[in-house]
Amino acid sequence: MELSLKGKNALICGSTQGIGFAIAKELSILGANCTLMARNEWALQQAITALQHSDGQHHQYIVADFSNNESVQSTIQSFCKENIIHILINNTGGPPAGPIVQAKGEDFLSAYHLHLINNHNLAMAVLPAMKEQGYGRIINIVSTSVKVPLQNLGVSNTTRAAVAGWAKTLANEVAKFGITVNNVLPGATATVRLSSIIENKSKKTQQDLQAVEAEMLHEIPMGRFGQPEEIAAMAAFLSTPAAAYITGQSICVDGGRTGSI
Repeated sequence: MELSLKGKNALICGSTQGIGFAIAKELSILGANCTLMARNEWALQQAITALQHSDGQHHQYIVADFSNNESVQSTIQSFCKENIIHILINNTGGPPAGPIVQAKGEDFLSAYHLHLINNHNLAMAVLPAMKEQGYGRIINIVSTSVKVPLQNLGVSNTTRAAVAGWAKTLANEVAKFGITVNNVLPGATATVRLSSIIENKSKKTQQDLQAVEAEMLHEIPMGRFGQPEEIAAMAAFLSTPAAAYITGQSICVDGGRTGSI
């Protein structure tokens, strides 16, 4: 089974912390040259130092604010004029929690631009070189809400479903070029995002944090939250030559929580 990514170049979004950072570390361990993309330059500089360099990997970073689609598009197009990307990891923090009946139209537009539009622009920038190389991996870090919508995440549920539909359509169109497109669906994972969700629910329900956490853990057959490294392992595998015949899939990494087959 070919798991080496030596000689492959990966672009990882949202890669200074949490799942994105864990994916960057895992890809570097497999030999990939990693380009980290996020808005905080200091955090990017710190993240670079934690990546594996023992196989002569060359790592770099791009500063970009994902709230500005035009800036992200311009930046990635300029970057791709001089760099080939074999692996794209689309990863962006989710929209604020809240019931869908309280959402405003602009909330949906903001989330779509943050996720769907950025994902599309990034993919369109890297696809030409992937086609020329005959190798491409586009992996979207989404959510298990693609399978079963989650309570109190109305805007997120809607946006994630749109990303999954986009990814499946793209997967079918580019498969003939040796390019795969897949979604990794994290369950409750020990990140800043999860802490925010727990705090938000605690305030809304007047429960203490421990009670909210216990309630969430009760829904997970494994009885614990996932670790970023466990999500990263799936993303890394899908990036390798060994996963060449897996495309158009949405794969849960959630400790068994999602109530669908």
